[in-house]
Amino acid sequence: MNAGFLILIVLGVSALGYFFGRRRALALSAASGRRLHSLPTYYGQLVALFAGVPALLLLLTWLFVQPIVLHGQVSSLIPDSAIPEGGARSLVMADVERIAGGLDALMQARGLGEAELDRMRADMTDIRSRLADVGVALGSNVPVEVFEAAKAYRSAHRNGEMLMTASVLILSLGLAFLAYRRVSPELRARNTSETFVLSLLIGSSSVAILTTVGIFGSLVFETYNFFQMYPAEDFFFSTVWNPQFRGGSDLGILPLLWGTFYVSLVALFFAVPIGLMIAIYLSEYAGSTMRSFAKPAIEILAGIPTIVYGLFALITVGPFLRDWIAQPAGLGSSSSSVLTAGLVMGIMLIPFVSSLSDDIINAVPQAMRDGSYGLGATQSETIKQVILPAALPGVVGAILLAASRAIGETMIVVLGAGAAAKLDLNPFEAMTTVTVKIVSQLTGDTEFASPETLVAFALGLTLFVFTLGLNVLALYIVRKYREQYE
Repeated sequence: MNAGFLILIVLGVSALGYFFGRRRALALSAASGRRLHSLPTYYGQLVALFAGVPALLLLLTWLFVQPIVLHGQVSSLIPDSAIPEGGARSLVMADVERIAGGLDALMQARGLGEAELDRMRADMTDIRSRLADVGVALGSNVPVEVFEAAKAYRSAHRNGEMLMTASVLILSLGLAFLAYRRVSPELRARNTSETFVLSLLIGSSSVAILTTVGIFGSLVFETYNFFQMYPAEDFFFSTVWNPQFRGGSDLGILPLLWGTFYVSLVALFFAVPIGLMIAIYLSEYAGSTMRSFAKPAIEILAGIPTIVYGLFALITVGPFLRDWIAQPAGLGSSSSSVLTAGLVMGIMLIPFVSSLSDDIINAVPQAMRDGSYGLGATQSETIKQVILPAALPGVVGAILLAASRAIGETMIVVLGAGAAAKLDLNPFEAMTTVTVKIVSQLTGDTEFASPETLVAFALGLTLFVFTLGLNVLALYIVRKYREQYE
């Protein structure tokens, strides 16, 4: 059964559990003449929670674990002779999963049975033609063993889905029945229900922590595998980035770090002053009419997709800088450059700086302004000497948010700055960043176990550590000035 349909059934059982649990509590109270310990809704909520939450957790766990188990089982069925020379087992498994999906579509479209599918195994030409009819194209070198593995994968996947459906439904109905039977006027339904909900809230809050731990763990594990294949000193200190998937690669990170730092610096140099000036004007000078119009208009910039910014950089900003500045000054002839990506990224970052800084400046107590005016300071002097220093910790946080956004940007850099990894001070030269190379190294049918692919995890871990260091430094600055102005 489809997972989405199964979720709807579980939610339906929960809704029925709520209705019947509440009705049973009222009926028992009326029949015995005893008052309910809790409100009737708590009895229905208790049955609904027991009917829905454990079953949904089992479903999510099953959906996560089953592909891993199936991949390991079916992968062991593929002999080494069926793996192309220089290929990877993971690529063959991708073909297996694709063929298994095609077999399902073929059996549904043509009404084929298992017996006819078994008769097809000896004729790969017939298999290719039939799968092509349902949109699955096979190469000419697909061995019979791969087809057999696809059949085994399809069969195991189907059996797993049936077992999952039965387990989830049995768990949902069983717990709903047990919770329904427990309903009585003496049952402390409110206490049990609130404890259940508290456990859900704790589990939900743990998701972020566990996700961070999982991301960091996967990065560390794959980075360790990478450094088993490629020297760490060459990775951190080499000035050449030249991945060659057939060997002889140079995977130095320094050009990528320099490109990331350069593009982000240009973007922040453009966005921070403009964003702060916008925030000061909106919070201290603009009237209510202007503020109600200008702030939403500026925040629209944050909702524009980054691919649109990238196209704007590629089609408009890049050619303009090339034709009017770079070429006349003899600084370059390419429309892809650090300055192009930095300026467009700076436009994208303006709302991050202006909106947050505006809220922070407005949060400065009015008493500080009044005290400054009472001492004879002008409005501009009050802004410079009182408001901005008091709001500095929050403003630093806004700038850091913009910096993190700039460091992690990809599409604007791809279309605006190019993909050349090099060390150069000329802002009109094409360069690239760490995030762009992470995407490029993990794109395409490449062997996952090769250092050219695993280097993406080392790049990600390095970027993670670099960003963490910036955040620690900013936290120190924020605490220092907060002590001064609190």
